[in-house]
Amino acid sequence: MLNPEPAGHDRAKAPAEESGRRLLQRRFTARLLPQLRLLVEECAASEGLNEPRRGEFVLAVDEIAGNAVEHAGGAGRLVLRRVGDELECRISDAGPGFSEAVIPELLPGLDGAPKGRGLWLARLVADRFAVAPGSGTEEAQGAVVTVAVRLR
Repeated sequence: MLNPEPAGHDRAKAPAEESGRRLLQRRFTARLLPQLRLLVEECAASEGLNEPRRGEFVLAVDEIAGNAVEHAGGAGRLVLRRVGDELECRISDAGPGFSEAVIPELLPGLDGAPKGRGLWLARLVADRFAVAPGSGTEEAQGAVVTVAVRLR
């Protein structure tokens, strides 16, 4: 089910009491995106994320990873974790960076924006979504996008 929460709702805070259990960590390029989708889907299924939420989560992760490839130097890094009752995916890249402000409020196309559907969709389906500046290291200079969904 799509999450109808209005924009501006604070979904960026992670559960502070748990550091999470790492399920998957991969560097990726365009060539590896199909394999990455399969791995994320397998992990989500094994953690008990049921359809249709699993499909929505995998699509959101794929859109964010695709953006890293297309707009941030052709590669990225994915870390998938179980954090309490959430499945959390962080994708980092070495691109120029961006902020959540670039994501349109309305479905792109309705507001005249020709692009931005992937991030718009990811934010829509997420129970928690955040865009943060990278850490400044070579692998995370640009942005870190976090998308999480509740498992229950």
